[in-house]
Amino acid sequence: MSDGDIVVSSELTIPQSELTFRASRSGGPGGQHVNTSSTRIELLWDLTHSQAVTDAVRARLLEKLAARLDAEGMVRIVASDRRSQGQNRDAAAERLAQVVRQALVVPKKRRPTRPTKASREARLSQKRRRGEQKRDRRRDFDD
Repeated sequence: MSDGDIVVSSELTIPQSELTFRASRSGGPGGQHVNTSSTRIELLWDLTHSQAVTDAVRARLLEKLAARLDAEGMVRIVASDRRSQGQNRDAAAERLAQVVRQALVVPKKRRPTRPTKASREARLSQKRRRGEQKRDRRRDFDD
């Protein structure tokens, strides 16, 4: 992260001006002063009004990150697993970059395929063999 901006990919960098960090008390590690220090970090990014993304990218992110959005369209990331506010701040920023990176991945379109003639025949002959095996058992049992 250079000067507070979050680099998601070569095409997308989220400027620090669009990010809001809030600190609150953490329930995680921190020793004796855990109840008095505000080490938990909440990172908010206003995706709906962001200048860093194009409309097409915004639409994709809004769809993929719907579970992480609040009522105002803010992406919310929480980090409280580290002892210091600074470390949690860095962890939250890295987590936001990772979440956005994953949301931008477009899966390859599946090309429908058909089973080969040999595989169809092999499956049918296996079914026939299995059926014969069961039929033979029935005959032995009826005697």
